[in-house]
Amino acid sequence: MVTFATWNVNSVNKRLPNLLAWLDSFSPDVLMLQELKTVEEKFPFLEIQERGYHVEVLGQKSYNGVALLSKAPLENVIKGLPGYESDEQARYIEATTFGIRVGGLYLPNGNPLGTEKFPYKLEWMDHLISHARALLKTEQPVLLGGDYNLIPTDDDVYNPKLFEKDALTQPESRARFRTLLNLGYTEAWRSLHRESHVYSYWDYTKRAYEHDNGIRIDHLLLSPQAADLLVKCEIDKAPRGEESPSDHTPVWCELSVDPAEQE
Repeated sequence: MVTFATWNVNSVNKRLPNLLAWLDSFSPDVLMLQELKTVEEKFPFLEIQERGYHVEVLGQKSYNGVALLSKAPLENVIKGLPGYESDEQARYIEATTFGIRVGGLYLPNGNPLGTEKFPYKLEWMDHLISHARALLKTEQPVLLGGDYNLIPTDDDVYNPKLFEKDALTQPESRARFRTLLNLGYTEAWRSLHRESHVYSYWDYTKRAYEHDNGIRIDHLLLSPQAADLLVKCEIDKAPRGEESPSDHTPVWCELSVDPAEQE
């Protein structure tokens, strides 16, 4: 079995103790990180590589930033969303590891509505859809994981009315997410869980975590070939309850891949 996880760490250097503690305790085989908020030169390569990970990073000063960590080599690395070369923000990284084509993404938030940020979100999603379609044509197992900044349904938010004018719930945003699923991708957690109001993000204000006032915006999407390998998918709430946490918590899935066959 190989475990793939995604985590928006909300500043990799500020949360480094949290990240290292989780790597030590949970030890995922592959981890997609988002919102690094640092340039590549200041990424904590040494501490992570000491734990047996290969690392690839697309950084950006103060904002955004994505990385891939894997216990197996990362091959055929792509930095930046293919087909969207004009995008100046560090939001996408892709590589093959353990025989799976892994894309780690940090989708634009899109708020506030009525500004240029929402059209940018939709444009980014359109380019992601195009690339996701192209990946399917390769017929290799694909996993697209990360912070999608997208609440799929009202069952994935603690109070839908509070988010009616939020970019994360707009019909245009949700329609594009459904398009990804309609291409043939499976949303791993939802495919194995029927319960509602389970979250991966809790705001820092108003004791949101303590009251479980959250939203589910971190997703793992699997191509048909990868979905056939899916064994388990869970949300690990524990890191959100630690001292000085990220406002997100890891989401992970287990695929029935034999690591020995990928060496």
